[in-house]
Amino acid sequence: MFVFGALTVSYASFPVERTTTNNTTVIENQKDEFTSPAAAAEGKSQVIALILCLVVGGIGIHRFYLGYTWQGIVQLLTLGGCGIWSLIDLIRIITGDLQPKNGSYTKTL
Repeated sequence: MFVFGALTVSYASFPVERTTTNNTTVIENQKDEFTSPAAAAEGKSQVIALILCLVVGGIGIHRFYLGYTWQGIVQLLTLGGCGIWSLIDLIRIITGDLQPKNGSYTKTL
């Protein structure tokens, strides 16, 4: 718990502007963006989504991975629509039609 708390405190997910001055003269105006480790791992792989759909598609884990939490819960409760919904998702992932919620895949087939 302590390690997790220390990691979350040391990162900021917003732009940080640094200004260094010397006798009221601006020497450096640098804008850095620090991101958390979770935000850095934001990119989604089409291959991972395909493997998740093949292996555990009946319980909707691939939907959680892609950021569709509600659809993942519904697939979990209905066992992937008795397998039909998972099969449709498998085809959509292969064709590239089912994209991550935040945009597109960073790694494709």
